[in-house]
Amino acid sequence: MRTPIIAGNWKLHMNPEQTAEFVKAVKGKLPDPSKVESVIAAPAVDLYVLAENAKGTNLHTGAENAYFEVEGAFTGETSPKVLNEMGIDYCIIGHSERRGYFHETDEDINKKAKALFANGVTPIICCGESLETREANKQEEWVVGQIKAALDGLTAEQVSKVVIAYEPIWAIGTGKTASADQAEEMCKTIRETVKDLYNEETAENVRIQYGGSVKPANIKELMAKPDIDGGLVGGASLDPESYLALVNYQD
Repeated sequence: MRTPIIAGNWKLHMNPEQTAEFVKAVKGKLPDPSKVESVIAAPAVDLYVLAENAKGTNLHTGAENAYFEVEGAFTGETSPKVLNEMGIDYCIIGHSERRGYFHETDEDINKKAKALFANGVTPIICCGESLETREANKQEEWVVGQIKAALDGLTAEQVSKVVIAYEPIWAIGTGKTASADQAEEMCKTIRETVKDLYNEETAENVRIQYGGSVKPANIKELMAKPDIDGGLVGGASLDPESYLALVNYQD
């Protein structure tokens, strides 16, 4: 039985003071982690405050990116080793904004996944197609290729722990949402790909999120689908009440 995981991705929003206020507003109101895992991924400048304030609560912490080296002459990058030392649980890698704006490649994402696992941080690996790719009916080929590249060289044990976030690029921040059926179709394809690469047990263990204009109004419909195990949520995770509505969708 896979534990649902709802993760907020704050992107370039919130300062440390706002981060502390957010955690104060949600702690004590989050679901039991055995029912739903509640995660907030914050900008690097907020992570210390996030981790400190989340101690002793049901809130899991996440970074929005990391580098594949732990230290060295890499100005401006974030060390996966330091994320672990700070108590950060998860790290988002391969988000379409990182791929698009910062030209990250499938190889980069694979190297980051390996570095995160080596340093005790669980990767949330993003994948998803553009509107152009979907209109050409090549979305399955595209996403399967991303998954194969991202997981290359990872063990079945590691992949069982990884979180995969399917985010169609055309649905991120646009107000458009893939229908629950479209989201389920691709999440099922991802699970079948993991089964083909590894085995059925690994495929049944891996948690797959849908992301792209997820909000309280559509979370229940999405989570009712058998292959959707959670949501990667942008704007709707910035407000404490909205975030609480998402993670408490079972109530």
